[in-house]
Amino acid sequence: MHEPRYAEPVLTWYAEHARDLPWRRPDASPWAVLVSEIMLQQTPVVRVLPAYEAWLTRWPTPADLAKEPPGEAVRAWGRLGYPRRALNLHASARAITERHDGVVPADYDELRALPGVGAYTAAAVASFAYRRRHAVLDTNVRRVLARVVTGVEYPPKTQTTAEVRVAESLLPEDPPVAARWSVAIMELGALVCTARSPRCADCPLVAECEWRLAGKPPYDGPPRRGQTYAGTDRQCRGRLLEVLRHADGPVEKAALDDVWADALQRERSLAALIEDGLVDPLDDGRYALPG
Repeated sequence: MHEPRYAEPVLTWYAEHARDLPWRRPDASPWAVLVSEIMLQQTPVVRVLPAYEAWLTRWPTPADLAKEPPGEAVRAWGRLGYPRRALNLHASARAITERHDGVVPADYDELRALPGVGAYTAAAVASFAYRRRHAVLDTNVRRVLARVVTGVEYPPKTQTTAEVRVAESLLPEDPPVAARWSVAIMELGALVCTARSPRCADCPLVAECEWRLAGKPPYDGPPRRGQTYAGTDRQCRGRLLEVLRHADGPVEKAALDDVWADALQRERSLAALIEDGLVDPLDDGRYALPG
């Protein structure tokens, strides 16, 4: 069994070094945990914190958000990026209100059935909000396990069945302990076993790490390219959406044209926003957030 070999040192480390994040506190509701998990997808904690606090102040329950038009969720999303997540959270709030009497479900399959909730998010909410026993595999966890267990610097680009089996084999048997292990190993990856500059001397698993014991062999795989943003359609969509978020009502097409010079890219990006349900084209030629 891996449990006594890995769990105890990681849990001890976590007890001393865990960040005090609001969604980890005992009074955090399952809805708060779900909101945090959706916001944290591809977005760093420092950017999520103010948006998370503002969101839960305005909509402390799923029913509160469900009463609002989806455009208000997009407006409140601000500059977090990937604004489809805001629509998914709004749709989830309505589903939770209609199907689950306003309570975020604890069951993994019921969580997976919510709009925009994938395998990772369902496992994270079941684990962190309800102390259920699930393997929670985000980028940080996958990297830690790749190094400690498999002996490679980075995990495969796409999650594999073998990774899931390893993660499940490491789960402590007691569900609340397993839930704490899941957040602890995630925190270890975020703070110590980082992608570019791992602080091996500070790692509670340094003596067990197969990658370190093998001499830290360099990554041997396809190039790992960082995401670009400047000049992309994604940036263009963000600029267009920002105009709508800051407007009191529908806007003229000219207001959108003013924020991006490349007409072809601008029209392509606007069409994508409309297709994604993030922008409503009105009959009078103006544009608005979804109502």
